[in-house]
Amino acid sequence: MIFGRHINRYYLRHLPALLLGVLSLVMIDVFQLKIPELYGMVINGINDGKVVMDGAELVFDMDFLLDKICLPMIFIIVSMAFGRFLWRICFFGSGIKVETDLRGRMFDRCKDLSREYYQVNKVGTLMSYFTNDLETVQDCFGSGILMMADALFLGVMALFKMFRMDLTLTLFSLIPMVFLLVISAIVGHYMEKKWDERQEAFSALSDFSQEDFSGIAVIKAFVKETVQLMAFRKLNKQNEKVNVEFTKISTALNILVTLFVESVICVILGYGGYLVYYGQFNAGQLIEFIGYFTSIVWPIMAVSQLIEMRARGKASLARIGELLDTPVDVADKPTVKEPDAPLAGNIEMKNLTFRYPGGSYDSLTDVSFKINAGENVGIIGKTGSGKTTLVDLLLRTYNVPDGTVFLDGYDVNDLPIRTVRQYAAYVPQDNFLFSDTIKNNIAFASDTDDQTVIEEAARLSDVHDNITEFTEGYATVLGERGVTVSGGQKQRISIARALMKDANILILDDAVSAVDLRTEKAILENLRRIRKGKTTILIAHRISTVEGMDKIIFLDDGRVTAVGTHRELLETCPDYRTMVELQQVQGAMKETDSPEVARENSIREEVEGHA
Repeated sequence: MIFGRHINRYYLRHLPALLLGVLSLVMIDVFQLKIPELYGMVINGINDGKVVMDGAELVFDMDFLLDKICLPMIFIIVSMAFGRFLWRICFFGSGIKVETDLRGRMFDRCKDLSREYYQVNKVGTLMSYFTNDLETVQDCFGSGILMMADALFLGVMALFKMFRMDLTLTLFSLIPMVFLLVISAIVGHYMEKKWDERQEAFSALSDFSQEDFSGIAVIKAFVKETVQLMAFRKLNKQNEKVNVEFTKISTALNILVTLFVESVICVILGYGGYLVYYGQFNAGQLIEFIGYFTSIVWPIMAVSQLIEMRARGKASLARIGELLDTPVDVADKPTVKEPDAPLAGNIEMKNLTFRYPGGSYDSLTDVSFKINAGENVGIIGKTGSGKTTLVDLLLRTYNVPDGTVFLDGYDVNDLPIRTVRQYAAYVPQDNFLFSDTIKNNIAFASDTDDQTVIEEAARLSDVHDNITEFTEGYATVLGERGVTVSGGQKQRISIARALMKDANILILDDAVSAVDLRTEKAILENLRRIRKGKTTILIAHRISTVEGMDKIIFLDDGRVTAVGTHRELLETCPDYRTMVELQQVQGAMKETDSPEVARENSIREEVEGHA
C-alpha cells in the first residue's frame, strides 16, 4: 500500500468494496488453515487406525474419510474459489477505478497548464506518467491492499495455531524471518531509488522516440538515420542498464526469501522430528505444523513483495504528484466576470511590456495601438519582432500586466479566459491538424458537422477542390499532425476550421505563407467579403498579404514603430519602405530567373512554408 495526498481519498471512496474484499480474504484464510488439520487427521488415521476429534476417539474408516475429510475439503475448495473471485473483483476492480480517476485528473490538469509548461516538459515524459507510472500506482493500490491484508490475517492466524502447538518450535521458525524482514526493509529503500532512475530512463527514451517519429522526414532529408540510431542505442542501453540493476535487486530479494523459507523448513524438520522421536509430537501434528508454516510463507513473501511494490509505487506517485501539483499559472482571477454584451472586437494595447517567463530580455516594449471592431489589420515585421507574442497575449496564452490589454474596453484580466477565447478564432503558425478525417478537422471549432457548411468553409479557404481530388474526399483520414497533406493544404484546412467558428475576432498567424499569390489573393478577397463588421488580424511576412488592410501595425525589435495604411507607412516609416523595396526587388529577380532557378526558388518557398 502507498499513501499520499493524491491517493488517500480513494481508500475512503472505495471503502465498501475494500472491506468486502478483506472479509472474503479472511474467510479464505480461515478455510485455508483448516486444511493442515485435515492432513494431520489423515496421517494419524493411517498410522493409528483411529483419530481423536473434539475429544472423542473415532475409527478411521471409509465413512470417516468421506464424511470428515472429503466433504469438508470439497466445501473448503468451493468456498475458497468463490472467495478468491470476490476479492479479485473488489481489490483489482478498485485499483482500476483509481487508475481511471487519476488519469482523468491528470488529463484535466494538463489541459489547464500553460504553454510554458509544455515548453519545459516533453511529450514522452508526460506519456510515461500516463502509462508506466499510473499502472504502478494501480498495482500498488489493488495488489498492495491484498498483500497487506493477507499477510496480516493469514500470518497472525497461522502463527497463533503454531504457538498453540509448540512455542519453542515456532520461535525457532521465526528467527530467520526476522532477519528477512530487516533485510527487505533495507533493500526496499534502495529499490525505490532504482525504480525512480528506471522511470527517468524510460521517459528519456520515450521523449527521443516521439521526437524522431515526428521529425522522421527531416532525419531522412539530411541522411541522419545512422546518427539518430546511435543516439537511440545509447538511450536504449541506459534504459537496459537501469532495468537490469532493478531486476538484479528484485531477484536477489526473492532469492533471499526462498533461502530463508527453506532454512526454516530444515529447522522444522530437524527439531520437529526430534519432538516426534521423543513422543511430544505425533506424525500428524508435525505435518499439521508444516502446513501452518507453509501458510505463513506466502504472507512473509508478500511482505517482501510489498516492500518492493511500495518502493515502486512511492516513486511513481511522486512523479504523478509533480504533475497534479503543478500550479496553473495562467488562470482567471477570482474577480472576473462576464461582459455585459457580446464582445464586438475592439482591441487596445496600452504601454504593454512583456518578457517570457525565464526570459533574459523583453519580447515587447511599450507597445500601444488600437484596433476598432470590424477593421482588417495586418501585423508585419522582421522575424522575431514579437508579432506572434502579441496575439498570444491577446488570447491570454501567457499572463499580461493589468491595464495593458483591453477587449471592448474590458481589461482581459477582468474577463474569463474561456470567454476571451470563445470570441476569437485562431490559425497558429504550426497549423496543427488531428489524425482524423478532413471533415472532423474542419468542424473541430464548431458545434455543427453539417457537410454543406463545412464545404462552404473549405471553399472560402480555397481548399475544397484539393479535398475533392482525394479518393475519400472529406472522409480522408490525415496522418499524425496532418503529414499526409502539403504545407499549403494544411494552412488552408486550418483557415477553414477557423472560419467555421465565425468568431468576431479572427487571427491568422502567417497563415498564407505556404500558398501561392493567386490562392492568397482568393482567400483574402473571401475574408473581406464574409467578415464585414468583424475584426480580422493577419500576421504576415509578405507586404502583398497586408497592403490592402485597413490598418498595418509595423513591429521592429518588440516595439511598434508605425501604425497606418500601406500608403501612410510608405511615406512615414523608412523601415517599412525599405522592406517593400526589398520585396519588390526580390519579385523582379524571380520574374527574370531562368526556369531552373525559378523552380529552385519555388521549392525553397515550399520548404519555408512547411517550416
